[in-house]
Amino acid sequence: MYAAIPADMVGMVILRVLEYVLTQTIREEIRRRRTFAIISHPDAGKTTLTEKLLLYSGAIDMAGSVRAKKDQRQTTSDWMELERQRGISVTSTVLQFDYEGHVLNLLDTPGHEDFSEDTYRTLTAADNAVMLIDAAKGIEPQTRKLFEVCRMRGIPIFTLINKMDRPAREPLDLLDELEKVFGIGTHAMNWPLGNGSNFRGVYDRHGRQMHLFERTEHGATKAPVIVTAPDSPECAALVDESTHARFMEEMELLDMAGEEFDADLLRAGELTPVYFGSAVNNFGVRLFLDSFLKLGLQPGSREAANGRIEPDSPHFTGFVFKIQANMDPKHRDSVAFLRVCSGKFERDMQVHHSRLGTKMRLSRPHKLFARDRDTVEEAYPGDILGLVNPGAFAIGDSVSAGGQVKFGEIPRFAPEHFGRLRCPDPSSHKKFRNGLDQLKQEGAVQLFYAAGAGSTREPIIAVVGRLQFDVIQFRLKSEYNVDTIFDPMNMKFARWVLGSDEDISKMSLSIGTQLVEDSEGRPAVLFDGEWGLSRVAEKNPSLKFESVAQ
Repeated sequence: MYAAIPADMVGMVILRVLEYVLTQTIREEIRRRRTFAIISHPDAGKTTLTEKLLLYSGAIDMAGSVRAKKDQRQTTSDWMELERQRGISVTSTVLQFDYEGHVLNLLDTPGHEDFSEDTYRTLTAADNAVMLIDAAKGIEPQTRKLFEVCRMRGIPIFTLINKMDRPAREPLDLLDELEKVFGIGTHAMNWPLGNGSNFRGVYDRHGRQMHLFERTEHGATKAPVIVTAPDSPECAALVDESTHARFMEEMELLDMAGEEFDADLLRAGELTPVYFGSAVNNFGVRLFLDSFLKLGLQPGSREAANGRIEPDSPHFTGFVFKIQANMDPKHRDSVAFLRVCSGKFERDMQVHHSRLGTKMRLSRPHKLFARDRDTVEEAYPGDILGLVNPGAFAIGDSVSAGGQVKFGEIPRFAPEHFGRLRCPDPSSHKKFRNGLDQLKQEGAVQLFYAAGAGSTREPIIAVVGRLQFDVIQFRLKSEYNVDTIFDPMNMKFARWVLGSDEDISKMSLSIGTQLVEDSEGRPAVLFDGEWGLSRVAEKNPSLKFESVAQ
């Protein structure tokens, strides 16, 4: 007779089987996911490309316009009223959608340098970056800065050269500029036929097929496409003889170069695949999306204080990279954007909050699609969750279901612009203070107060970019119904003061400086230039002046 198997051994076997099944499920979900940010200089077509990716994935039926006319649909990702009025993105947006059996998490970032801090934070949650280049302008200043951030973080970059439907630079010149300026190899995944009003399509170099497109009204629907050979009569008939001859010659040059695409170089940040197209007319969008699914990195491991966290670890972990309030005017709540790093998230699960050192239950998670959100039951590495935030979360917080985990700090930029903000209506002071406190939690503003000003002190608001002042006033009015008066200050930077209370109280200042306290009560000094900092440091040798609060 067979000996009875001990109950504890049976339980252990069952546990191991369940862990194996969970791990396999997590690995399959990781394989399906692509999380990426779109980066560019302003007006390169970033928000338009976002709309067209949603159109071709089936997430929306008709694409909108960044500056929509009365009879046109507004864009999905630019949900804030100020964005729609000005036609620019001022805050990062998350959109999750399905395409061809994959789950894509798209992070649409602001292009304007005044909102670059939000963009940099958002890039911490991305596994890939799509760099958009204006075909007429080539590499622009903000593109260069964002490229360096991606390189520093080891994020592979896919390059889309946009606006080929307008007069453009020669494609070979654009490839040469990418290689010289960024010091990176390029591989043309497709090649354009014509440019400007003569732009007719692109040649898929790997599929070895010519894709000829037809324009649709406002580019609101998918572009009809004819697939043929590059030397076919249909292709030659669409452009003049010299344009077609140059196109065939350039393709021959690319083939003669003989460089095969190397996925390892892409992952190492030494190569960028390059695509040509026109987002506004939907030319080349599907080709890019299909190629990105094949080549884009799936969620990988993340560095934490206690070592690297593998995405297929059975324990759920994640970190908060953004806070946004009042996305839904019906609820007026605050949402923490959390990147899932490992394991399987389940609704109502209990997690450890690293900064607070406490346990908490995540009972109201949401899947995000711009300002819209739906309750989600589970999520996997690469996904972005929206957590209703009653003040428990701050940017950079880490959570874990399997013990304490702390992911790397998210850097805070030093402010460069300062001004006083006043609320002239005494009855609105409470709403004014609540609004400023919420904006501070989002990282949209830093607050200072004149030292010793008492409880009635007026705030000094400090931002990275000047346009943020307009956003702050607009949001206080639209979201809190508070009118404000803004007075700019001629200050250039802030330094936090470290030293004994006695030495700080005796600190000697100079012209062009002001002693202040930040919102946490830490002493700081505002300076109107480097000379003032040198002078004050010389007069107070026992004190240290730091660019980041300690």
